[in-house]
Amino acid sequence: MELRQLRYFVTLAEELHFGRAAEREHIVQSALSQQVQRLERELGVRLLERSTHHVALTAAGVVFLVEARQILAHAGRAAEAARNTAAAAAPLRVGIVDSSYDSMPQILHEVQARYPGLVIHQIEASVPEQYQRLTDGRLDVGVGRAALAPAQIASLLFRHDPLGVLVPTDHPFAELDGVSVAELAREPLLLAEEVMAPEFNQFTVEMCRAAGFTPTVYQGTVESIRAAAALVAAGRCLYCVPSSCIAALPGTIWRPLTEPASDYPWSVLWRAADDSGHVRAVVACAQAMSKRLGWLTPASQPTQSRAVVP
Repeated sequence: MELRQLRYFVTLAEELHFGRAAEREHIVQSALSQQVQRLERELGVRLLERSTHHVALTAAGVVFLVEARQILAHAGRAAEAARNTAAAAAPLRVGIVDSSYDSMPQILHEVQARYPGLVIHQIEASVPEQYQRLTDGRLDVGVGRAALAPAQIASLLFRHDPLGVLVPTDHPFAELDGVSVAELAREPLLLAEEVMAPEFNQFTVEMCRAAGFTPTVYQGTVESIRAAAALVAAGRCLYCVPSSCIAALPGTIWRPLTEPASDYPWSVLWRAADDSGHVRAVVACAQAMSKRLGWLTPASQPTQSRAVVP
């Protein structure tokens, strides 16, 4: 007796129609009929009464249906338990863009709560490097904007992160509730080192061009948010950054960008061919947290227009 035969029988018992049951199981009708007949021969009883236009359960079929459903449920729980155990036993290698961003730490906190025995290794890496590490198997999960992801990388959008600008505490913008994107045309803007964050630089430049100008780029690069904040605090430049990383950046103030307000898209990244339990756990936790915290709901005033670049 095979589990697939039990599944085919349960589906047929629910549909009482060979065509619909075969369609649900994604097999041809003749194959489903053959497997159910083999099951009946092995049991030595008839489970179904068949006619040209009618399918019905026999008395034996009614009793067997109850037990078959229980067997399939037990098998499903056993498989899930095995996957969860495997996920807890193997370390989870997670790529993060910068330790200043709070999205992935919050997701991993929830993953750890669900799977206390899971060992998590966080690896700070740029999004292009995460793509490479995911592809060659050195990372299990990453996070970043998925617009430039290669075909072998799967992604799940989980957060629209309001974009703002870091300014020195004594800058005129510090007195405003929000800064229009057009106002940035008069300011030197710091971009990340291109090899480190091409996707974020692209987003920033596209946002400025959509507002009618090409940004004046500050001639210097940094490799971390804190290093960028230090340049901003010294009055050298301004720096566009999402709201998820504004905590504990001394000497600066974050102001939301308006007219239009813009959201930076964060996605969970993983190898498309990887269906392992720990990857599915991260994706599930990201979905749950996104829904609970409203991360895909624009956070600014509803009267403002918003630009979201995928």
